[in-house]
Amino acid sequence: MASSGPRIESTIRAACASGDFVAAASETLRRYGPELLGFLLCFHRDHDEAGEAFSVFSERLWATLPGFRWECSLRTWCYHLARNAAVDLRRGELRRRRGHLGLSSAPEVLAVARKTRTETLSIFRTEKRAALESLRDELSEQDRTLLVLRVDRDLGWREIALVLTEVPSAMDEAALVREAARLRKRFQLVKDRLRSRARERGLLPRGTE
Repeated sequence: MASSGPRIESTIRAACASGDFVAAASETLRRYGPELLGFLLCFHRDHDEAGEAFSVFSERLWATLPGFRWECSLRTWCYHLARNAAVDLRRGELRRRRGHLGLSSAPEVLAVARKTRTETLSIFRTEKRAALESLRDELSEQDRTLLVLRVDRDLGWREIALVLTEVPSAMDEAALVREAARLRKRFQLVKDRLRSRARERGLLPRGTE
């Protein structure tokens, strides 16, 4: 997490403690929304689907924030919610079937979510993809997700295990440690495979570690 991360989390947690969940959700979307939408774009690779998943994530954030117990960072929880929204959308289980609370009950939060979605997608639509970045498109969905969480978002292995687990509360600490170790080994294999492909295409010099 960036150096400002603890301050961000402290500000949001204080808003939650005071019962101001509108401010807490709005600040979460402003601070973490763009990177979460970038993560969803890596998952879906379709701007409309990623935007739809982000809308679902925003609603789930609003619904679950009052009950969030801060047993992990809010950033980690947001990635978990975003990943599950993407998976559910991919399975066809969402399409206009919203669960929990709609954001119509919190127009201020809805406005922030829409603004973040529109501005971030606009940036991604106009940016030129780098040659090395395009290699990720050849990876499986699971491997792309793992790479983004570790390399782009700098999450720890325990955090990644929490993000990728369907029901985090069902895993005890020993199970989390085992899953984190498994993901770390898989990540190394993915990284080695990408490095090899990059060398083959002349994107990295031979012998580069």
